[in-house]
Amino acid sequence: MSGFVFYDGPSLIDGAPIIGIAVLESANVKTGNMVQTYILRADMAPLEAIASGDDASICGDCAHRGDKVTARKRTCYVDVAKSVQSVFSAWIRGSYPQVAPSDGARIIAGRVVRIGSYGDPAAIPARHWKTLIARAGGHTGYSHQWRQWFARGLRTIVMASADSASDRDLARAMGWRTFRVRTAAEPLAAREIMCPASDEAGFKRQCITCKACDGAARGPAQATVAIVVHGAMARHFAAA
Repeated sequence: MSGFVFYDGPSLIDGAPIIGIAVLESANVKTGNMVQTYILRADMAPLEAIASGDDASICGDCAHRGDKVTARKRTCYVDVAKSVQSVFSAWIRGSYPQVAPSDGARIIAGRVVRIGSYGDPAAIPARHWKTLIARAGGHTGYSHQWRQWFARGLRTIVMASADSASDRDLARAMGWRTFRVRTAAEPLAAREIMCPASDEAGFKRQCITCKACDGAARGPAQATVAIVVHGAMARHFAAA
């Protein structure tokens, strides 16, 4: 088994049909060989969803989505044409059987899980994630939907994705720990650490061993994390 579907149902964001897929092996250099999870539209390919704007079902109001109406450039760092499209194609071919989250938990017991390698975890009910990672050896995750009521159940297991200092401060006040994307010119704040898996930190650790981005289970006062924007779309983020 190379992976499995642990959720097949409506998106909490807009009710559209989505799937949650766990892929068991990964060659991602930054994260290490974590179990990678993908939230996808079930009725269209990822690139088609981006082109039509229907990726809102799995990304919500994330500021890194492109917007043709406002001419906002897409700044998401995920290369959808490669890994994400391949995961969708494998699902179409029947490569990933559907299992209950509790059965998925047994399959990945002891592994470190990346919650939301693509797509926002808040599109899937928090109870499915919590069941899936119940036996895991650790987890990391991020959500841009931290302002929304349906994301509240994720506070103890994922980070609020912050795109500014004001985002970070508001999310902290709401009980979240944060992972802030910043430009190279922006300084770190108090109780904010440099991502150890980042270029600016010298890639000291991979996510699989760091696991600092595991939510606010120990309280929002714990140090938060920041990273300098990276990837092919970094120039658009800096301009914005």
